[in-house]
Amino acid sequence: MEIKEFQNLIARIYYEKDAARGVEGTFRWFVEEVGELARSIRKGEGYHEEFADVVAWLFSLANLVGVDMEEAIKKYQTGCPKCGRIPCVCEED
Repeated sequence: MEIKEFQNLIARIYYEKDAARGVEGTFRWFVEEVGELARSIRKGEGYHEEFADVVAWLFSLANLVGVDMEEAIKKYQTGCPKCGRIPCVCEED
C-alpha cells in the first residue's frame, strides 16, 4: 500500500472520531500507543501490532492538522537532513 493510500484509509476509518476527540485528545492516544510500543520492545514481543498502532495514530494526527505524510517524508529522501549523507555521519549530541 502506498503512503497516500494508507493516509486516506486511516482518514476514512477514523477521521470523524479523531475530529470529535480533537488534536490534543488524539495526541494523547498517540503517546499512549508509543508507550505500549516501548513496553513491547522491553518484553521482546508484540512489535508488529504496536508499530502498526503507532503509525496509524501518527497518520490520524497528520490528517487532523492537514499534513500530507507523503510530502512530509520527502525531508529524508536525499539522506540525513543535517549532513545530507547516507548513512548519517552527524556527531551525536
